[in-house]
Amino acid sequence: MGVFVLLPLVLPLTAWPVARLAEQHPQPRAATWLLTVAAGVLAVCSTLCLALLMVVGTAQLPGNPLPDGWSDPEVRAAVPYDEVAGPAAIPLLLAVVVAGCRGWWHHHRVRRRAWRALAGLPVSPVAVLPDGVPYAYALPGGARGRVVVSTGMLNALTGPERRALFAHERAHLARRHHRFLLVALLAARANPFLLPLRTAVAYTVERWADEEAAGRIGSRAVMARAVGRAALVSRGTPSPTLAGLAAPGPVPRRVAALLGPAPAARGWPSVRTAVGLAAWTAAAGATVSALSSANAAVTLFFVLKAATPL
Repeated sequence: MGVFVLLPLVLPLTAWPVARLAEQHPQPRAATWLLTVAAGVLAVCSTLCLALLMVVGTAQLPGNPLPDGWSDPEVRAAVPYDEVAGPAAIPLLLAVVVAGCRGWWHHHRVRRRAWRALAGLPVSPVAVLPDGVPYAYALPGGARGRVVVSTGMLNALTGPERRALFAHERAHLARRHHRFLLVALLAARANPFLLPLRTAVAYTVERWADEEAAGRIGSRAVMARAVGRAALVSRGTPSPTLAGLAAPGPVPRRVAALLGPAPAARGWPSVRTAVGLAAWTAAAGATVSALSSANAAVTLFFVLKAATPL
């Protein structure tokens, strides 16, 4: 097998070109699904590979409780430099587990604190906080979640822009965008090479919510004004809740996309167009990377299984 077994650890390097190409996809919903699934698969395979490398590299240590067959020379030959890869995989795997737990706990803690801040307010889909600092965000949880907005943000927007803002945040809740963001966050914690995918997902979910809201209010121009004005008045304001949900993303690109033509209803553009070629290239790259990564991890797993006594 040779260096083939190390593919799950290095293939996430393809995340950068895949993320850049997928961001050009005119249909943000499809791009979000593509990037999130790719990030999840690559992260799982990378973590599994670390675990298997640790097993193979440390099975020959005296006193270990692992099956003797896992320390056979034929098994260790499947991993290049097993005497180095095995011990090195131990702290790396531990770091992945700790980083993943910390990421999930931070997400859960901030979300819980945000709900506590709403204690005492009337139960309604929208929570208005008497705060002069302008901000707005979608807070998942409960039956449908809640849209939280400050009086400072409401005072800075016109009536149509307020409707656009609420439609945008409701789209986040309706489409469960926090789940996509959490998967991308945990994937980036599992393998830092996947950070570009996390950034891309944060942008595509904002574009997804923009398009949903623009269709709901019936005006892309009003949606573009709302995005630009909300970002302008909240510039420099610390995010009061989940960083991924409150992050506005690259606002100029979002406004430019809203001022352009609406995305086609079809999920994937024609490969004959420049955007379509980029989208299909991103999909192919993500698929090849994920399949190669999974194949390497599964192959190493079966090597260990074949060496395991009944």
